[in-house]
Amino acid sequence: MEYIYSEIEPKTLLHLVCRLDKFEGRKNIAPDNEFLQLAALSMNKGQTFKPHKHIIFEKSTNIAQESWLVYKGKVKCVFYDLDDTILKEVILESGDLSMTFRGGHNYLILEDDTIVFEYKTGPYLGIENDKKFI
Repeated sequence: MEYIYSEIEPKTLLHLVCRLDKFEGRKNIAPDNEFLQLAALSMNKGQTFKPHKHIIFEKSTNIAQESWLVYKGKVKCVFYDLDDTILKEVILESGDLSMTFRGGHNYLILEDDTIVFEYKTGPYLGIENDKKFI
């Protein structure tokens, strides 16, 4: 796991990169205090969970957070700091993912037929309420 912190506010986590790796059990990817949550589960045939549903309670956020999972192909990620300067560039391959909690990002697809799953906090209220272009 690679955590990318702001150079302006060094205690502020902006992005993370998680590589496809061998592990056992449950591995929490996102820090517990972020709105966008992600865990990886390594399971074997026959494993199950108790049937359940999630409790409805009030949550609020003032920021869209986003994650990209590269299902197939290769993607170059450019991560930006709070002042829109480039912090880091990384290459994601099949099975790798990025999460952006704050700061900006950009993606360049490096291979034809790349498939990416994008996850974000919602609801989505249109591009004019969601993005500020760098």
